[in-house]
Amino acid sequence: MDFEIIKAQINKARQIVITSHQSPDGDAVGSSLALYHYLKYLGKEVCVILPDAPPAFLMWLEGANEILTFESETSKCENLINNADLTFSLDYNDLTRMGDMGEAVAKSSAYKVMIDHHLDPKDFANWQMSDTNVCSTAQLIYEFIVGMGDESQINTLIGSGIYCGLVTDSGSFRFSSVDARTHEIAANLLKLGLQHNIIHENLFDVNSLNRLQMLGYSLCNKLKVLPNIPVAVIYLTKEELQKMDNKKGSTEGLVNYALSVEGVQMAAFIKEDDNKVKMSFRSKGTIPVNEFSGKHFSGGGHRNAAGGVSFESMDKTIEKFEKVIYDFWNEIL
Repeated sequence: MDFEIIKAQINKARQIVITSHQSPDGDAVGSSLALYHYLKYLGKEVCVILPDAPPAFLMWLEGANEILTFESETSKCENLINNADLTFSLDYNDLTRMGDMGEAVAKSSAYKVMIDHHLDPKDFANWQMSDTNVCSTAQLIYEFIVGMGDESQINTLIGSGIYCGLVTDSGSFRFSSVDARTHEIAANLLKLGLQHNIIHENLFDVNSLNRLQMLGYSLCNKLKVLPNIPVAVIYLTKEELQKMDNKKGSTEGLVNYALSVEGVQMAAFIKEDDNKVKMSFRSKGTIPVNEFSGKHFSGGGHRNAAGGVSFESMDKTIEKFEKVIYDFWNEIL
């Protein structure tokens, strides 16, 4: 990988824009802010633009309040993207993952850089750092800074975003994509004085009463294991979400509770949203939920963690899911 090319592009860039995907998660926000602080250290004019706002449980990250959202500040964001000399695409490898914002990035004449760990990258970037074997884009941001020759400049400010991405996208270091290098990077950050316990508390131990009540309701009333196959699913309608005062990020991690049921090998969380139904899939072992999602629900991701979407009604989506999941299970037996 030729880092001299990207060094030259960064050096001559007057305006840099960092982007990530819709419904930004800990890896998207953490890696974006880590890169943001690194480029600030280099003296660059840089901003982070996301398609929509990050969930509240990520707003403790320094710089999160400076993130711009295309959804609420469309004209301003379009101008920044149009005037950028260099754009970074983090934690996605297909411009459709940004919704309407993807079109603005596609039209931009800026030099485009993609740093990502998802399968099947599309050919839209001038320079890319793509590795589907690593657990997170945050891990690649660390390697990017190393490749730039600036490992010594990584501090706890940059490290907080990297660690946030590492821990959230690796399931707290438990997914099979975690390797020795992941732990080496985490150890290096701890040596810098990073307070990993505080980061973990901010991510996982600050729950609103509504979120806990939603969790209780979902597990008591909406969780079921499908007959004859080791698949668990949670369905939540838009009406149910509104009754529980749903906030962005409040359903984060629900699918993992379904996967934790003894004997279950695959789990789905399906929730009704405005004009669409959003879906999250998780699995254990070699069960390829990314293939299932891509084939049936216009989605993708990793073998054990994927997302999807349906533009049919909630009832029709559930009906389709409960049909195709049996077909899928028979195919992989």
